[in-house]
Amino acid sequence: MNPKALITGATGYVGSKLSQRLLANGWQVDVLVRTAGRPLPESLAHLVGQHTYDGSAQSALDAVAATKPDVVFHLASMVIAEHNSDQITDLINSNLLFGTHLAEACVRNGVLRFINTGTYWQHYRSEGYDPVCLYAATKQAFEDILDFYADAFGLRVITLKLFDTYGPDDPRPKLVNLLVKALHSGEALGMSPGEQVLDLVHIDDVTNAFLVGAQQLLNGTAYTPHKRYAVSSGAPLSVRQLVALMEQVSGKTIQVTFGVRPYRSREVMMPWQGGFLLPGWVSKKNLLTELPKLFGHRN
Repeated sequence: MNPKALITGATGYVGSKLSQRLLANGWQVDVLVRTAGRPLPESLAHLVGQHTYDGSAQSALDAVAATKPDVVFHLASMVIAEHNSDQITDLINSNLLFGTHLAEACVRNGVLRFINTGTYWQHYRSEGYDPVCLYAATKQAFEDILDFYADAFGLRVITLKLFDTYGPDDPRPKLVNLLVKALHSGEALGMSPGEQVLDLVHIDDVTNAFLVGAQQLLNGTAYTPHKRYAVSSGAPLSVRQLVALMEQVSGKTIQVTFGVRPYRSREVMMPWQGGFLLPGWVSKKNLLTELPKLFGHRN
């Protein structure tokens, strides 16, 4: 029998790509979407079962009870680099309350395989606890909540801490997409001084990490209750180096002006250095060969 997945965050870029990857691998996929959230991509909507989370514990319980997934993939998140006071409630509800309702629903229904999505922003200056911002602090706090569910109820958890993701058909205003757009349009792009270092991981490698983690949970080879892994390319480069590489590959000049914008408060100048890679997973996609494929995708 094909394994069953319940995915949150399927309306986002990584979640939608993971859903498509699981379907291609023969999984039965259900998604849990928030009331009044973004719609699923049309290419995905007719292929998955849809359930709604309305902010209540009962709605999460109902979804898990109805689907009884073999693995839950929790990707839903609110990302805010610099929050204001009015956004605190939404951050807590999205990044703590939703996940806690989901973990509770899992253990109440005997669903004990859970893949959580973290971020390298939880480790500013590569410290064990040093969130870059409140968003990262809520992600770290939810990891601690998962420790409780793992210890008290036997929930088996793998947290995959993502770095900067890129790939085709990405609608997000990420740096790679902004540079591709500037390359096509010829418009000037004002940027920071550009010395910060990135760790860019292709979306195919990211979704593969989720599949490898899921297989470990299904095989029972994730021996400890809650394991944390970095999903890193192992090939960091600075923003300036990225611009130069894109110009080299495309044969065009990108109209970038460095130093126009200041660095953010607590700007991440160097990616997290302390994480362990997921056993059985490696980053296979090379930025040099993948960038030309993006030049035809005008995001």
